[in-house]
Amino acid sequence: MTPKDMMVIDANTEALGIPRASLMENAGHSLAEIISGISKPCKISIYAGNGGNGGDGFVAARYLLNKGFEVNVYLLAHPSQIKSTESRTNWEVLQKINLGLNDLKISVLKDSSDLHITDSDVIIDALLGTGIEGKLREPISSAIDVINNSPAIKVAVDVPSGLDPLTGKVFDKAVKADVTVTFHKIKIGLKDAKKEYVGNIHVCDIGIPNEAEIFTGPGDLLRFNNRKEWSHKGQNGKVLVIGGSKDYSGAPAIAALSSLKSGVDLAILSTPSNVSNIIRSYSPDLIVKNLSEDYIKLKDVDKILEFSKDIGSLVIGCGMGLEDDTGTALNQLLDKIQKPMVIDADALKLIDIDLIRKIRSEVVLTPHANEFKDLFGIMTSNKLEDKIQTVLKASKSCDATILMKGLVDIIASNDRLKLNFTGNPGMTVGGTGDCLAGLVGGLLAQGHEGYEAAFLGAYINGRAGDLAILKYGYNFTTSDLLKFIPDSYK
Repeated sequence: MTPKDMMVIDANTEALGIPRASLMENAGHSLAEIISGISKPCKISIYAGNGGNGGDGFVAARYLLNKGFEVNVYLLAHPSQIKSTESRTNWEVLQKINLGLNDLKISVLKDSSDLHITDSDVIIDALLGTGIEGKLREPISSAIDVINNSPAIKVAVDVPSGLDPLTGKVFDKAVKADVTVTFHKIKIGLKDAKKEYVGNIHVCDIGIPNEAEIFTGPGDLLRFNNRKEWSHKGQNGKVLVIGGSKDYSGAPAIAALSSLKSGVDLAILSTPSNVSNIIRSYSPDLIVKNLSEDYIKLKDVDKILEFSKDIGSLVIGCGMGLEDDTGTALNQLLDKIQKPMVIDADALKLIDIDLIRKIRSEVVLTPHANEFKDLFGIMTSNKLEDKIQTVLKASKSCDATILMKGLVDIIASNDRLKLNFTGNPGMTVGGTGDCLAGLVGGLLAQGHEGYEAAFLGAYINGRAGDLAILKYGYNFTTSDLLKFIPDSYK
């Protein structure tokens, strides 16, 4: 588990109704339980930073006092710099109980000159945890030296301060813990770190439900890539939408407009010439490239390959139609294009599934139940648990991400699974699937892997629908839904 994964899960847990304060309380209590299991009541020092790691230490101090420990808390920042509400609350609790009726001493250390080796038997490192960023600053750097030079038993909270929680490497210096107490799941860096830094690792359950990982939620918005200030046109993604036919101009246009709403710089449509002018009339933001007159044909393959050279991702199938020649063209393209792609709508009925296994880039398939049956020859169950297993098995069989659309969207990528509950019955209106395909394609073009692009796209698309229903009731169109995509990122 990465630090970002943990941030996402914390936020999604809160969205499920479990406050962050409860998680911090459980973390601090778990920490105290581990310490009381490795040491009799003794003198203990807690070195706390101004983040959530420090808050865990403040909570642990209360429980350790109740167990008979003599507790010294050293805050290495001004109390006004404590970042989270939960940490601040637990700091204030310590102030209120610090009346001389227990063995608690609190010190605020403003600079490194205030740091000295103590005669504590146990030291808790609650300085940084997963909050490391660049070269260590004072007084944190000196605090790590003091901790390491002490003969006390050293217990790190979540991750030893100074250790990269993602790689397990030490850039500058890090606490050399005898014990590391981490929460929910082991951080990926702890697995790769040297034993001299992490010691014995204890993973503690702090009450985060599995649903906080499996369900999409507002925490997943933290996964979106930040746009670089120095970037210029085209560097934030280009999407090529391949679709449309003489009867369908709206579907590819919606997909392209949706990809623009996802944040890409350019959306290009490759579409039959008899609908290209209609599509151009929808928006001046779209770039439209002409193909054959009525529908996509085999002779268009070389032209589409040329269009795709400088493209970040492709969205294939929206309004494409089911002509035999279109199917032949599509499968030739799949055999030749090695770029991230979303395969949607009519393309799902035309593709050779064996070709999907040969594509070395990210592939996202976006079927509803009937399209899934046509593609894999399997009728899915109405029972969610059985449906999940069917989609997971299909994903493994074709080595692609599957976004199975429905009342609950199922996103599977080999053994990985996400469920999305955003959306509402108003989204049965035509075009919402094209909107979803464009969103996923846009996220692929911006560097998200297929699985992440799929579940983020499902969450944002459904969230936009939920915002649309607040304004329009069930009487909204996909054009209305498009307007709410930017608000869905907030």
